[in-house]
Amino acid sequence: MNWKTLQDEQGLEAIKAASATIPQVIFKHSTRCSISSMAKNRLDRSDAPEGVEFNYLDLIAYRSLSNKVAEDFAVHHESPQILLIKNGECVYDESHSGISMDEIEEQVKG
Repeated sequence: MNWKTLQDEQGLEAIKAASATIPQVIFKHSTRCSISSMAKNRLDRSDAPEGVEFNYLDLIAYRSLSNKVAEDFAVHHESPQILLIKNGECVYDESHSGISMDEIEEQVKG
């Protein structure tokens, strides 16, 4: 998996802008949570769909940015959580055991 690290609001704005041409996934990960680690490992072991960029947010280190992501995309904060961003909007979000690469790929195609 080729993760891009999301660490600041400028990065978040870049994701929104880039989502106009290429779907963006944000993975909100808690480094203190075993369920979050399992979800990340499942994603790391999966083949990522082509034409999608994957962004990693350590929500322990960047709590305020995690809150901004939830606010900007009008989603309830979860951990772990996947958000699929297209044209500046969250078109899909999932958390915990519902996170799977197959579902992300289906949502990207849909």
